[in-house]
Amino acid sequence: MKRTKISEIWAPELIGTDVCVKGWVRTRRGNKHVQFVALNDGSTIKNLQIVFDMEKFSDEDLKPITTGASIHVEGKLVESQGKGQTAEVQAETLEIYGTADPETYPLQKKGHTLEFLREKAHLRPRTNTFGAVLRIRHTLAYAIHKFFNDRGFFYLNTPLITSSDCEGAGAMFQVTTLDLNDIPKNEEGKVDYSQDFFGKPASLTVSGQLEGELGATALGAIYTFGPTFRAENSNTPRHLSEFWMIEPEVAFNDNMELAEDFIKYCVSYALEHAADDIEFLAKMYDEDLVERLKSVVNTEFVRLTYTEGVKILEESGHKFEFPVYWGADLQSEHERFLVEEHFKRPVILTDYPKEIKAFYMKQNEDGKTVRAMDVLFPKIGEIIGGSEREESYEKLSQRIEELNIPMKDMWWYLDTRRFGTVPHSGFGLGFERLVLFVTGMTNIRDVIAFPRTPGNCEF
Repeated sequence: MKRTKISEIWAPELIGTDVCVKGWVRTRRGNKHVQFVALNDGSTIKNLQIVFDMEKFSDEDLKPITTGASIHVEGKLVESQGKGQTAEVQAETLEIYGTADPETYPLQKKGHTLEFLREKAHLRPRTNTFGAVLRIRHTLAYAIHKFFNDRGFFYLNTPLITSSDCEGAGAMFQVTTLDLNDIPKNEEGKVDYSQDFFGKPASLTVSGQLEGELGATALGAIYTFGPTFRAENSNTPRHLSEFWMIEPEVAFNDNMELAEDFIKYCVSYALEHAADDIEFLAKMYDEDLVERLKSVVNTEFVRLTYTEGVKILEESGHKFEFPVYWGADLQSEHERFLVEEHFKRPVILTDYPKEIKAFYMKQNEDGKTVRAMDVLFPKIGEIIGGSEREESYEKLSQRIEELNIPMKDMWWYLDTRRFGTVPHSGFGLGFERLVLFVTGMTNIRDVIAFPRTPGNCEF
């Protein structure tokens, strides 16, 4: 008999039919006459109740059915007499796939802290919380591809191994095949990278943006969606060493409306297609979650310049941990104050001082600011960062020189300004930050299956 997923078993037309279900046991309870097993197969947050009539099964048959065991059951799907479910399966046959010893299986039916579950990251997807998070993550990933595909964007795969540092971040993971116990040196006593695999220093990418611009100035509109890596020694609830970025780049186009439409679409899609999981997380962790998500979808974002934002913060009378002044790189506390306290809705902050932004951003006529754009969200702060890119070869070359970026490494990027340059813009969205917002979780390590952080590279 063909298996029916638990997510599909609630269809009214299946009532009264024979079904085949397979999954992992959440709980088992009952008496000498009847036993009830809650079964989950990962396809939904909902458990399916399996009813074992003890006239058909022996205690010995059911003894291996403990929390975490995997089973295959065939039987009749009937309307449920009990509370909490509309249908249940009256078991006719049972096959045990795998047992889970109650003495050693760590996910027994009791409350587990998120810290404990991070240590069991190989098993935590079997919990209700992480099953919900990972299904929502999938739903958002699908929404992202659908949004861009439906608007004529092309999905561009940019390299993970690179010899350029997109944002001058410096904190990059090196990629090498040199023998670290016997590193070759040149005449100056420095590492001889000519003997390395690529013949020069290489790293894992921090962003696909620069290559994305190459795609946008040929295909018109592209987006990247892939892993990026930062070697900052940061142990905050907001940082990962390996995370996923979505980076659209568009020729002949402005950024702000695209960014607002995009984020609203993703949140709206999750509300529609992952409602059960979102409601579960709201009940368990964040009772305001659904209301906050709906407010983002239904609210027009505030447009505000950096200068206006700093003025509001300076005049607020609020005591911030980090000082606020024109030229300061705004911290999460400043961004959240604007969103949560002052405007009480998302904010798109524009026109930042050029000194605190990347070299490729288009300079405004005032000579002091650039056409940068950050989208600020409640509970998160910055969720999107973007800008119009500098299309002038002369201005971009000058900025590269000012920041002492080696021109020999940037010739290919500058070629897009030498040959048929066009106005173009783009932004980056940290995927885990989006998942964090939609799930209501508070630690970014809880929205990716196997987090990579300083000192942690398990699984």
